[in-house]
Amino acid sequence: MASDNRPLSPHLQIYRPQLTSVLSIAHRGAGVALGVGAVFFAWWLLAAASGPEAYAYAEAFFGSVVGILVLAGFSFALFYHLCNGIRHLFWDAGMGLELEQAYRSGWAVIAAAVVLTAGALVWALAG
Repeated sequence: MASDNRPLSPHLQIYRPQLTSVLSIAHRGAGVALGVGAVFFAWWLLAAASGPEAYAYAEAFFGSVVGILVLAGFSFALFYHLCNGIRHLFWDAGMGLELEQAYRSGWAVIAAAVVLTAGALVWALAG
């Protein structure tokens, strides 16, 4: 039959990415990034408990350009996941489900995550 060659359900080649779907995928990605970041956090804690030499090595890494990028990425993932989780709590309460409101809250989540990440980095690097 000719219908056997057609996909059984819509797929990514058919649909154009929408803000809501991109934010949903990013929410899952941020959760994965938080899991990876937890490994770095555990390493830092273990280094602190292992003595001055191990702690100095960890501090040198987190003070390097790569370490700062890792911390910035972790911070963005944390703030994005937090803000989007709050957005989902509002949805669970039945608020903000209209398409225009969903887009507005989506852009607000992105803006809040960027501002909070920038603030955290400025605070951390200034101190």
